[in-house]
Parts: sequence; C-alpha cells; structure tokens
Amino acid sequence: MKKILFIHGPNLNLLGKRQVKIYGSLSQTEIFGMLETIFSDYKFTFFQSNYEGKIIDQIHNANDSMDAIIINPGAFAHYSYAIRDAIESIETPTIEVHLSNILKREDFRKISVISDVCKYTIIGKGYDGYTEAVKKVEDLK
Repeated sequence: MKKILFIHGPNLNLLGKRQVKIYGSLSQTEIFGMLETIFSDYKFTFFQSNYEGKIIDQIHNANDSMDAIIINPGAFAHYSYAIRDAIESIETPTIEVHLSNILKREDFRKISVISDVCKYTIIGKGYDGYTEAVKKVEDLK
C-alpha cells in the first residue's frame, strides 16, 4: 500500500467558503474524503497549515515514511524558498497541485518557485488535479 502525504498550505482550510468561483464549493474535508473513497488502496496522511515552518517539518518527516508528497502550497508557491529547499533536500518525490490556473491569474501568482523541484506540477484542473496527482504517483521512481 503506497503512503502519500497530502499537504495543504495557507488558507486552504477555508475551501468551500473562500472564493468559491475560483476554488470550488467543496471543503477541504470533503476533498480529502473523496480521495480516500476513490483511492482506497492508498494510505493518505492529510495535513494543512497556515505556517511555513510546520509545512517544512512535515516535508522533512515524510522523507523516511512516505512514498510521495502531494502539495498544494497555496501562496507559498510564489515566494517560499524555504519550502522549495525542503522539497529539494529530501528524496521523497513531490507533486505540486493548484486548483486554479495560476498562469491566468494575477502576475505575482504566475511564478512558482517550487515547480522546478517537483516531479510534476498540475494547475487549473480543480479537484481533478488531486486525482491526477495520485495517479501520477504510480509513475514516480
């Protein structure tokens, strides 16, 4: 059974309430429940934090215990070199996911400092981006 750490960055705990036209109407809990139902042959650990250091700690800890990390870093994608360095410093393959198409949003969102250290980056596919990311775990290593 593959073990996947799902990391949600800042403000993603407000999914379903925050900018529904951009991020959709499902809550974070509903999304995570949907993934567990669709992919019952995987062991998921779900983590959300609005704090950069807590996310970095989860990335470090995943190195010895997880087969993959799927991260939606939220706004941290655009400026957190610390999260980028954490991903780069471990051997656990990481997939970056964004619900919205960051390339068609504000200029500051168009660059992800994390993408180049991730195996895949999936943008603008809504919730389907998460299911695509889980399927891509099979292509890793």
